[in-house]
Amino acid sequence: MLKKSKVGLTPMSDKDFTAYRSYSIEHYAMEKVKAGTWTLAEALEKAEEQLRKLLPNGKESTNHRLFSIINENKDVIGWLWVYADPHHPQKEAFIYDFGLYEAYRGHGNGRQALLALEEEARRLGIEKLSLHVFAHNKTARRLYEKMNFEVTDLNMSKRL
Repeated sequence: MLKKSKVGLTPMSDKDFTAYRSYSIEHYAMEKVKAGTWTLAEALEKAEEQLRKLLPNGKESTNHRLFSIINENKDVIGWLWVYADPHHPQKEAFIYDFGLYEAYRGHGNGRQALLALEEEARRLGIEKLSLHVFAHNKTARRLYEKMNFEVTDLNMSKRL
């Protein structure tokens, strides 16, 4: 069992971005299929298209910050992608993606990573963090609720 460790954020390296990009496209596509938004046949292409639009210059895209989450040994244990428009009237940043590698889940690392993000956000003058979480991702929803994120909007569907 892994011990709880202090985690932090570091700018994502090119190598980590390449791995993250591949994982992200596949994972996002499958989440959209699971949510019933896309079909399996179209999911990978649509996920890749969205990522290309959001990050036209990769990890150097304007106002996007991609972090590797690291533990006290400097091991990469996850990723965090945030968009922060410096001209947003509410000084809001949006968390596009956040995750931990399987071995590091359930040990308080997610909470610590979000606390590190809050610290970084305050340093940048951000006053509000927002995110989207798929309704079927109960683990993530519980974490965000524990971290005082509140539901601000709901989408609902009914399968016929």
